[in-house]
Amino acid sequence: MRSSVFHFHGVLGQPRRTEMNPMIRRSQFLAAGVGAAAAKALGPRAGASTLASGSSFLQPLRPIRGLKRSLARAYEFLDEMMDLYANGITLRLAQSYVPTTAQNLGDLAYTYDNAAMITALLQRGTSDDLSRAQTLGDSLVYAQAHDPKNDGRIRDGYHVNPFLSKNGSPRIAFDDDDGGSHTGNLAWAGLALARLYATTGQSSYLTAAVAVSTWIAQNTYDQRGPGGFTDGIAQPDKRIGSKSTKANVVVLALFNLLAGLSGTDPWQSLAQHALAFIDAMWNPQLGHFWLGTLSDGATVNISFIPEDVQSWSYLAAPNPSYAASLDWVYKYLRVYSRPLTGTSFSTADLSGIWFEGSANFALALQIRNARGDAEKADVLLVSLHVAQRTALNADGKGIVAASKDGLKTGAGTKYYAAPHVGATSWYCLSAQEGNPFL
Repeated sequence: MRSSVFHFHGVLGQPRRTEMNPMIRRSQFLAAGVGAAAAKALGPRAGASTLASGSSFLQPLRPIRGLKRSLARAYEFLDEMMDLYANGITLRLAQSYVPTTAQNLGDLAYTYDNAAMITALLQRGTSDDLSRAQTLGDSLVYAQAHDPKNDGRIRDGYHVNPFLSKNGSPRIAFDDDDGGSHTGNLAWAGLALARLYATTGQSSYLTAAVAVSTWIAQNTYDQRGPGGFTDGIAQPDKRIGSKSTKANVVVLALFNLLAGLSGTDPWQSLAQHALAFIDAMWNPQLGHFWLGTLSDGATVNISFIPEDVQSWSYLAAPNPSYAASLDWVYKYLRVYSRPLTGTSFSTADLSGIWFEGSANFALALQIRNARGDAEKADVLLVSLHVAQRTALNADGKGIVAASKDGLKTGAGTKYYAAPHVGATSWYCLSAQEGNPFL
């Protein structure tokens, strides 16, 4: 059940200067409502202070000593999930989840999770991180080049035990209904590959990013209603008529990045096509973005309102006119699940925390940096730090997807308390203030 605690009726304040190194800035946490476990993690208790919202906060007298170790453990988890079945430079992807009694997706590796992991590895950027990011990128390039359709697409998911079949082709996850190519997943893969190119100068990554972007442009460009790009193709080759705002946000980021790398059209004009759709999904009366459209490509889908599109839109295109979407999240999707606090996935279910959302929301608050945003972000990040050790099914390294089993998204799917590559990657990015979209 959603708590009445932490309802925040915020207004946009003026940005404030931050003098700390952005790579370690999160080491000064401000804990709120996370109970004894957080107090123990934070060290000696300081006196309670009260913010304008009326909520009581615990403020440590010294920087938290565990943040650096927490991040190191998170990266250990990512490495372990990548090395479950192979190591070294062997082509492979990272298994997305640690199986639990409530959720067992076996050896499934989601493309989105691996793209987020590549970005997190590049964010820290050690020599081992770069090597691992390249191996994951090489695996996506290989999967694209050896796809049965051979048309530039990448699939939503692959099996990784093993990743390659005896004939050398990637094991597409048809049996798990993830053999489709949804636009958002492809755009994430394109972003990761383009970033690898920008980091390494290796042309194969840019070639693959352009190929997947061309596939998106040729197969999902839509002129119905407010335009934009459709949700892609479901397995087997069933075109999807609906359009998702968050998918268009990632497409916008990808095409903007390609425009910067190549300096050529059509990427800039295609980015504007995505942006026009995003603009059309803005609800000025309530200050949030809608989910997207129904299958007719024109009717706005108001069935539920997700967190991620509110945060992602600001990260990809920090438009002050839409910054209120972050205040909307804080007011309507903030939940308390003793002893943790965070955001839920959407308005469809406020009974638990979706930790990936908590991390991307914390990052968006840090980027916006209006009055009070840093403190709110700290609250979310300290809760993620505590959840790493204390949440249901926590292993002390990875971040679980949700604080409870069966957290509903509103789209017919659920999240579970299983250690998750995607949530852990977002934690790594947020704790280092790394924006994956810019």
